[in-house]
Amino acid sequence: MNITIEKLEKHQIWLYGISLVVGAIIGIIKKDAGQSLDSAISPLIAILMYGMFAQIPFLKLREAISDFRFTLALLIGNFIAVPMIVWILIVIFPQSPPVLLGVCLVLLTPCIDYVIVFTQLGKGNEKLILAATPILFVAQMVLLPLYLWLFIGEEVAGVVQVEPFLEAFLTLIILPLAFAVVTQLWADKSVTGVKVLNITTWLPVPLMALVLIVVVASQIVKVQSDFDIILGVIPIYILFLIITPFVSRFIAYLFRLEKGAGRALIFSTGTRNSLVVLPLALALPGSWATLAAAVIVTQTLIELVGELFYIKAVPKWIFKGD
Repeated sequence: MNITIEKLEKHQIWLYGISLVVGAIIGIIKKDAGQSLDSAISPLIAILMYGMFAQIPFLKLREAISDFRFTLALLIGNFIAVPMIVWILIVIFPQSPPVLLGVCLVLLTPCIDYVIVFTQLGKGNEKLILAATPILFVAQMVLLPLYLWLFIGEEVAGVVQVEPFLEAFLTLIILPLAFAVVTQLWADKSVTGVKVLNITTWLPVPLMALVLIVVVASQIVKVQSDFDIILGVIPIYILFLIITPFVSRFIAYLFRLEKGAGRALIFSTGTRNSLVVLPLALALPGSWATLAAAVIVTQTLIELVGELFYIKAVPKWIFKGD
């Protein structure tokens, strides 16, 4: 059986689910081995970020704004409607500061990678999402600090240390991003660069699976004692997955988006950027890092299950059409 990128992407939901289970088994049965994987998290995430960023068409920003109505609806959905939903949910389900920080980190940042595949499986226009990824990435990196300050500013101010947070941002996001852009520029002018860029297309899915295994294996023992706290965020994540499609459907109606664009909007607002913000959570001090990372990984697990419903429900019921 030949393994292709298309097959990997098509079956990535199941692969990630299996990875989470494997990571949990390793972390519970081989506690010392699991915890020893801590040091591998940052290097693996850095490579994963490079592989993901290399697929984002940063050199085609003009295409991203060619469909102005969709782009505006996408920005309103992700950076106005979603924060309002998150704010309501955290008011209804109050959390301790470290847990709240993890929830906000993951729910306030739209996905820029596997959402493209989910959109395609849900019969949406994945090309619109692909073209918009540079704008989504830049917007969330700029707006995230503002949202954190608005939502939990006072609690975080006394705990979050700026230096490790900035170090994680620079080494695990900015540097991989820079290398990805350089690779794209190289591919734009060289056949060798094209080959290297093509190789990077194989990185995201297997590396994401590996990162999930390592993160879960290294963190699961640390959060077992706080499992009741982790359970407290599950209603937030489930309600988020239920509410956002209908809010996005209304936005799509207001902007008169056709079905492909409307479905793409629904998948974008419902799918979050867990692995991009995970390095920021892991840069937090002590127990804050453990709890924030745990609630982010929890969101990933719930979201993967939710996506299985999305790819059926969005084209069949929420945004019907052939």
